[in-house]
Amino acid sequence: MMQLTTSPSAVFELAEAGDQRWRAHVDETWRGWTGPHGGVIAALTIEVARRACGLDLPVRTLDLRFLGRPDDGALTFRAVARPLGRSTEIVEVIAEQQGASVASASITFGRTGTSRVPDRPGRAAPRVPQPEACARFRIPAEIVAVGAHFDIRPAAGPLPLTGADDAWMTAWIALTPAMTTDAAALAILADALPPAIFPTLTAPLAVPTVALSLYLHTDFAEPAAPTVLVHAANSGTGGGWSVDDTDIWDERGRLLATARQSRRVLG
Repeated sequence: MMQLTTSPSAVFELAEAGDQRWRAHVDETWRGWTGPHGGVIAALTIEVARRACGLDLPVRTLDLRFLGRPDDGALTFRAVARPLGRSTEIVEVIAEQQGASVASASITFGRTGTSRVPDRPGRAAPRVPQPEACARFRIPAEIVAVGAHFDIRPAAGPLPLTGADDAWMTAWIALTPAMTTDAAALAILADALPPAIFPTLTAPLAVPTVALSLYLHTDFAEPAAPTVLVHAANSGTGGGWSVDDTDIWDERGRLLATARQSRRVLG
């Protein structure tokens, strides 16, 4: 039976507020380490950019920077579209709360076309058990409330807070409520796992995202199922900063997106 899905626009009540402005509401159940889940804000900037974009083009990249610490509740977004010919458009989005800017994003849209350069598949997905064969891992709500919105099923690698030697995790993840797997949903899923240094720790600490870049490897002409395979690895940590790289595949092994996050290590 087909699974009914929704969108971040519906879940967070994104609505036009006039003059290239939109409003959304992120309640406390979507709270991350120090405020609203960063992937949710990234997803909303994509949804706003879609509405501001004058062309019906697939999302190709997102570059998000946090300018302040957002809080639960209402967010206002304003957008400026910058067309680059007939095949590409860049939309700049600012997220505001109580009159202050809390995040800025640049979303690139690009038409699917043909090229003399042959297509090459992205990185191959690791061989792991199917989702139904993997036990569910729950992020305690008292630590991170947003964990209740993720169905996480570790498929390979160490678990968080186990004092492991390896700083990476691989898991099947689906959103609750189920969302259509597109660029906006992938922005949330790219930030669903704990920071990749967590398997090396034995107690949690705040490692908030400062910058997030997302790169799409498909135009979703072929839809993807709601459950995706996410691999997050720490590429380096030092001086109070940490960088994670994330790959996301669908159940058929198609690379959907890659992401990189720069984080502050607090504590």
